[in-house]
Amino acid sequence: MGECTKELSVSKYPHLFQPITLAGTYFKNRIFASPTGYMDSNRFGEVPAEAIAYYERKAKGGAASVCIGDLTVDSKLGRIAKDVPIDDPFNFVMFNRITNAVRMQGANCSAELCHAGLYAARSSGIKGEASRGLAYGPVEDVVDGRIILPMTEEMIWDVVAKFAKAAESAKNVGFTMVTLHAGHGWLLSQFMSPVVNTRKDKWGGPSVENRSRLIIEICKAIRKVCGPKFPIEIRITGDEVYDGGYTIEDGIAFAKQIEDYCDLIHVSAGNHEVEEVFCVTTPNMFMPDGVNVKYAAEIKKHVKTPVATVGSLDDPELMEEIIASGKADVVEMARGLICDPDIPLKARLGKEKEIRKCMRCLSCFSSIMSVGQFYCAINPQAGRELEARYEIEPAHKKKVLIAGGGIAGMEAALTCEKRGHEVILCEKSERLGGALRCEEKVPFKWRLSEYLDGQERAIKNSSIELHLNTEVTPEYAKSVNADVIIAALGARPVKPPIPGIDGENVMCAEEAYVEPEKTKDSVVILGAGLVGVELGVFLAGMGKKVSIVEMSDHINDGGQTHHLKGLKVEVKKRGIRIHFSTKAEEITKDGIRCSSDGKELFVEGETVIYAVGQRPLREEGTALAYCAPEFYPIGDCITPKTIMNATSQAYYTARNIGRV
Repeated sequence: MGECTKELSVSKYPHLFQPITLAGTYFKNRIFASPTGYMDSNRFGEVPAEAIAYYERKAKGGAASVCIGDLTVDSKLGRIAKDVPIDDPFNFVMFNRITNAVRMQGANCSAELCHAGLYAARSSGIKGEASRGLAYGPVEDVVDGRIILPMTEEMIWDVVAKFAKAAESAKNVGFTMVTLHAGHGWLLSQFMSPVVNTRKDKWGGPSVENRSRLIIEICKAIRKVCGPKFPIEIRITGDEVYDGGYTIEDGIAFAKQIEDYCDLIHVSAGNHEVEEVFCVTTPNMFMPDGVNVKYAAEIKKHVKTPVATVGSLDDPELMEEIIASGKADVVEMARGLICDPDIPLKARLGKEKEIRKCMRCLSCFSSIMSVGQFYCAINPQAGRELEARYEIEPAHKKKVLIAGGGIAGMEAALTCEKRGHEVILCEKSERLGGALRCEEKVPFKWRLSEYLDGQERAIKNSSIELHLNTEVTPEYAKSVNADVIIAALGARPVKPPIPGIDGENVMCAEEAYVEPEKTKDSVVILGAGLVGVELGVFLAGMGKKVSIVEMSDHINDGGQTHHLKGLKVEVKKRGIRIHFSTKAEEITKDGIRCSSDGKELFVEGETVIYAVGQRPLREEGTALAYCAPEFYPIGDCITPKTIMNATSQAYYTARNIGRV
């Protein structure tokens, strides 16, 4: 294998394809699909199966994040038109199907949480339909001939609770981020506006601190229920761009107030409710590319939190310049990715001339308002993604290098081979199967071993070129001269920074699974996730006395709720003691000194095992990103999750290779 001779088109846009991490969540590039609602819902706000294909298609094209727009947090007092209620549990199954489809394409999935405030409960825009219903805003007002009532203190706190509940629900159904809509005239921007919000209490008036209070309290409430590792994006209007609206100075002041409470400030412009500036928010064909970037660039000068820009962006050179020059950290597209969902992939492959660029004719907006469906003037598949979803054209044969022979790597290799690609699979160790091979001695995991053995046999019986004991370094990757690199490098155990962690009586869970005979008669395990609890059950079955120390107040089931039910039975049956809400302070040769509820507690154990999570090998994966025209990180090296996540993502990633 000689030097890499393939022209790496991605090198033309090194900033655009540089990953970014927000609140611990990995985004593979700087291109996000901005919020677009799916308005083809019924009168109850239930979305159809077509919505799955619509959002999935954006993820398939290479966007790092796809935002599902117009999810109302209050279907009684906050809904407008056909916004989809996220406070309705009947929608949770469909939300999960959407988020699953997006995530399996390697993208994050964000939920745009909305409340219409004084514009709630009005008509859907259908000709001849009258405005109706009760609505509340920051102050008393008259809109569409209706009297808008002012929110009471109790109602404001109820709004805070509803946003928090919506975010919690979003996380539970698979969203990996929330986007709070605080722009364009909706409730949160109504409270922020010095023009609209003339309240006399702590929630409004001339003080920007008071007018920012609602969004800040919402962010704090979301952090409380979703934790610090769940990104919060806030979409704001940088400048309303009309006489009587607020200015960029107001936008800057607001951004400075909220930056410590969110992870990404998404700067738009204009106001949906002011007709003359609708085409500022949604730039028309008379405006230049990136017309609204200046607002994000100005705000970025005053904040440390990453900033996103949006509006008339579909030119890779312009987007690269925006990121490289520091005008913004993320570029977001709505219509651009309706017109051509493959913009990110085509840019990465150097096929910019093949990008179908939005004409800004607003056919998509017109059709969504009239018939509830996005149709594009020049992309016949837009709005018909479900029909196109199953048209699998023959793949353009490519040379695919897969780094890592674990769960995801094996599935990706087999799928690529079935699609007709030339596949090279490299595994750093002497055997396929990855980290899960450590559980071979666990009696209740025999089906897992059977599955791994079957995948290994299939690879050895295929045309896949297999290299064991081979680490894929950037130098090696370049020498292969591949068209595509799939990084399936997995993750490694997190070693908690606790005094005594390097003691001779301490080991990680992986070591304990491989050599359980090295553990003593009494064992204490740090971490009550599935790995730690299953290990405890395994060791207790060998006659060990097992205790578990967990900082939270529950077992972390990783989404495996029914498996947890059976696991709890085993914990009880084997006499395993779990100390919840307990923090490890120091490890000694006899156990762990802990604190719990302000009191000191000593948990005895001759052997201490830590099982507190996995560190994704992101940096190792990212090091391979520029070694081939196409690059796809998959599985645990992005975010450690489940076998289902790894196999599904690997399958869909491999299935799509060769489309372009």
